[in-house]
Amino acid sequence: MNTPPANPFSAGERPQFREPWEADAFALAMTLYQRGLFTWPEWTAALAAEIKHAQQHGDPDTGETYYRHWLAALETLVAAKGIADTGRLARTRDAWSRAAARTPHGEPIVLRTEDFTG
Repeated sequence: MNTPPANPFSAGERPQFREPWEADAFALAMTLYQRGLFTWPEWTAALAAEIKHAQQHGDPDTGETYYRHWLAALETLVAAKGIADTGRLARTRDAWSRAAARTPHGEPIVLRTEDFTG
């Protein structure tokens, strides 16, 4: 069956987010799935592959990096589906990093044109 539950966690379980961006990553994955960008089996395979790759490269699998794997899986699927190429994804990721670095704690991060030219 290709349809995940509304909450893909076990009955009564709720996702736990350490930071707001983790909730955003979760919501983005669910939204892209619901809009038909990928099937649920494609999503679970991509996420499992990212976790396996990370573990093979030393990720201790303590939970702190879980949503980083969500982002990596999303990037993989978005690139595979031709929505954005890996170069564009890398430039956008770098732009967010530059914007976050200059933003005082507690302030909203705002992307500027110069963030993309770094």
